[in-house]
Amino acid sequence: MQVYKFGGAAIATPQSARSLLPIIQNCNSPLVLVVSALGKTTNALEAIVADACAGYKEAAHQKAAALEKAHLEYAAQLLQDKFLTAAKEDLAEHFTELTWAVDDAEESRYNFWYDQMVSLGELFSTRIFAQLLLQEGLSAVWLDARGLLRTDDEWRDAQVDWDATLANMQRQILPLLEKENIVLTQGFIGANADNASTTLGREGSDYSAALVAAMLGAENLTIWKDVPGLKNADPREFADTVLIDKISYREVIEMAYYGAQVIHPKTIKPLQNAGIPLYVRCFLAPAQPGTLITAEENLSPQQSYPPLITSKKNQVLIQATTRDFSFITEHNLANIYRVFASLNYRINLLQQTATSFVACVDYREDKLQLLIAALEGEYILRRNEKAELLTIRHPQDSEAKKLVAGREILLQQKTRNSVQIITRNEA
Repeated sequence: MQVYKFGGAAIATPQSARSLLPIIQNCNSPLVLVVSALGKTTNALEAIVADACAGYKEAAHQKAAALEKAHLEYAAQLLQDKFLTAAKEDLAEHFTELTWAVDDAEESRYNFWYDQMVSLGELFSTRIFAQLLLQEGLSAVWLDARGLLRTDDEWRDAQVDWDATLANMQRQILPLLEKENIVLTQGFIGANADNASTTLGREGSDYSAALVAAMLGAENLTIWKDVPGLKNADPREFADTVLIDKISYREVIEMAYYGAQVIHPKTIKPLQNAGIPLYVRCFLAPAQPGTLITAEENLSPQQSYPPLITSKKNQVLIQATTRDFSFITEHNLANIYRVFASLNYRINLLQQTATSFVACVDYREDKLQLLIAALEGEYILRRNEKAELLTIRHPQDSEAKKLVAGREILLQQKTRNSVQIITRNEA
């Protein structure tokens, strides 16, 4: 059994969705497909959430109607006869769910309503794609991921209940794979114990696919993208990038954690734990091998890497200094970490001195204000906004200097294998 994940770019147009059929047809084993929302749908749903929670109900309904019209037009270009009729009926059910959510949404529970509405994008797209598979004679069963992936209620960044999800997937998916060739479900979404929709964080579909592969014991997972594989840096930001044919789980986790966009940061752990290889391949050129991500022991002892470069923009550098000049030792560190943990606010880089603690975090205005409120009683706080965290694995001597030329360096750390620099553009 294999797992394929297709993102929004793969199904962005009816033509691109149709071009995926040979890839699916050429898979010679039972297949689970994990599919994202159509390109830009998540952004459109976020705009609807914002209007609905702000009280602009009519504007939200108008945007929802426009989104429904776009999906119906998309379906009409792909489907015919009973398959189009079935897709329209399925979409009507989910857009009714969106209408009700818009009516009930309120600002005080913004993150809750975000998940109830934004989660629908994957349901819209997979309802259409399921009918396309059936129209082409492929034996496929559609499953709602909200009935598979059980989570807590940390809205917009839900944590997976492994045991409950494992039981759901094995009970529901494995029997279907014995009868059908294909099971189609969604990435990015789940539900809590009360069956309220939850999301795993933006770009969480890769993580969903990894969970499916790990829990079902797949032979491998392939993430199909519009790039030839994993490169040593984002070619949209950095020049002279090179394609990597094989790389270890550990290296990819480091890259993903610090900003690489090709793989979601949480994706690797369940695959590594289960020993399942991950392929990153291009749906535009399916004959190309792409990149294999696997355990270090499966790589040659001579495996070497070019500099692996990632960046995280829109960062905030926060410095907390003790007001009474007490040391930042275990007691103060425990207090500070407890605040970050209570807010589920991830630290991307940290450094401490005798009397101060410095942390680099993503700019999240809601969490930042809560963090400041929790710390300012005991600490003097300073911050630098509009910063960028640059991480270079396996750096060459001249690499860092070239990349930070013309920028103000706020903080720099160097270890045996990495250089990390927080900068701010002086221009």
